[in-house]
Amino acid sequence: MNGIKVGIVQMVSGTDIAENIQTMQRLVRQAAEGAEWVVLPEYWPIMGKDETDKVAIAEVFGDGQLQTALKTLAAELGIILFGGTIPLQSTDKTKIFNTMLVYGRSGELLGFYHKMHLFGYTGANESYAEADTILRGMDVPELRVDNIAVAQGICYDLRFPEFFRAQLPFEVLVLPAAFTYTTGKAHWNTLLTARAIENQCYVLASAQGGQHQNGRRTYGHSMIINPWGEILASLPEGEGVICAELDAEFLQSVRTKLPALQHRLL
Repeated sequence: MNGIKVGIVQMVSGTDIAENIQTMQRLVRQAAEGAEWVVLPEYWPIMGKDETDKVAIAEVFGDGQLQTALKTLAAELGIILFGGTIPLQSTDKTKIFNTMLVYGRSGELLGFYHKMHLFGYTGANESYAEADTILRGMDVPELRVDNIAVAQGICYDLRFPEFFRAQLPFEVLVLPAAFTYTTGKAHWNTLLTARAIENQCYVLASAQGGQHQNGRRTYGHSMIINPWGEILASLPEGEGVICAELDAEFLQSVRTKLPALQHRLL
């Protein structure tokens, strides 16, 4: 892990897929100028006018313009690309899998994860029910990248600490997200920091961040957090890139001085 530089991309995706692909490519190239690992946000290809818009563009696993764009870019830049999420066809024609695909430096697929926990929220002026258009994944992810154990989660997964404990041991936690402004303002920073502290790991969180064409507002605040819970980099709102370096010696120092993971009883 020592010396690996990571880049987090934050976007404010719109309703036009072609424009979102171009924005993604531009920001990933920017991140790759100083990073070996790059993380994209949830729903980067589309934030549709209707929740069913993502169902209409769902790709067959292994084929499609979104998957081609991701693997081609990873190979072109020679990076590890955590592809945020894209919609993949599921066994239910009315629903998608909301999937994170991870590509290696030659464009090879290293792993994939279908989002398990599906967001539901009803407030004064907003309501969300991902289960209406998304089929939840059933498998707890497992991934190693550059011989580093990596936990994966997507957005709402962040609220379920047992989900990440089920993935232990790991050194890095990657989380693409599109937190609403309402829930993000209240809980995003706290939840991310808690996951870093309790798992004594680096957290790489890539978010949507701003006012979208469809009227939705996302919270942003993409972050890189170290195993002591310190925020190394953050981007409040708007599109852009943040970078930091993973320090294996610091991680081991935290785990040696406070061996909390060894003290777990349950």
